[in-house]
Order: sequence, then structure tokens, then C-alpha cells
Amino acid sequence: MIPVQHIHPMIVHFPIVLVFLLLGFDTIASFMGKSITGRTVAGNLSLTLALLAAASAIAAFVFGGMALDVAESTGFHSDVAEMHESLGTAVAVAFTAYAVVRALLWWLNVRLTGASAFTFAIVALVGCALVSATAFYGGQLVYELGVNVTRVALN
Repeated sequence: MIPVQHIHPMIVHFPIVLVFLLLGFDTIASFMGKSITGRTVAGNLSLTLALLAAASAIAAFVFGGMALDVAESTGFHSDVAEMHESLGTAVAVAFTAYAVVRALLWWLNVRLTGASAFTFAIVALVGCALVSATAFYGGQLVYELGVNVTRVALN
């Protein structure tokens, strides 16, 4: 059985990749004049990426909380962990809200193109910045502080 504190690092890469894919897809599709909302091919793909990003962000958030609980049970405490947790919460909430808006636009079959569609790419860019900041602090936890990492003795 996989220790619960190891699940977070395994799944945390999904929201990172998905939000960058969403940014790339929405930007290219917007420049091509495609509707990235509504029930279009581009709209369906963009919505799917947004929903997957939100679902994976929620999963990473939940398992991140469990991993932090394991670390804190061994006496670990750090401001870096608190910042990472706060940013992780913001990522999960923001991606979920974004996915809900995208799903509503899809459900209502609202087709946005041009500058109005490009605003979704700008929101995805902000999401990329938020997830990058979160990842930075997560990297500090693992690579600088060694949280939930087993040190291997070199002989």
C-alpha cells in the first residue's frame, strides 16, 4: 500500500500540466477565432481541460492536507508549508470556480469569440502563475526541507 503522504506528490503534477495545456489551447484557439465556450469542438475540449484541472487540483489539495498532517505528526512545522497550503487552497478554489463558470457557459451554449474569449486565456495565465507559485513552495518543502522524504544513506 502506498503511504498516504506519497500520493500528493504523485498527483500534484496533473493540475500543473492541465492548467498550462488549458492556457495554450485557449490562447491558440482564441487567436484562430474559435469559440472556446459553448458546445463547439473547441468549447468541449476547453471545458474538459478546465474540469480535469479542477478535479485534479481538488485531489491534490485533499491529499496535500493529509501529507501535511503526517509531517506535522512527526513534529514538522514551517512557514513554507503554511504558504504552500494557502496557495494550494487558492488553486483548488479558483480552478473549481473557473470550471463551474466554464460548465455554465457550455450548458447555456454561450459561444464567445475574439477579445471576450481571449479573457479566458488571461484567466488561465493567472491560474498558471498561481499554480507555479504553489509548486515553488512545494519544491522548497521537498528539496530544501526534506518533508516526507526518506533520506537514503550512500555507502
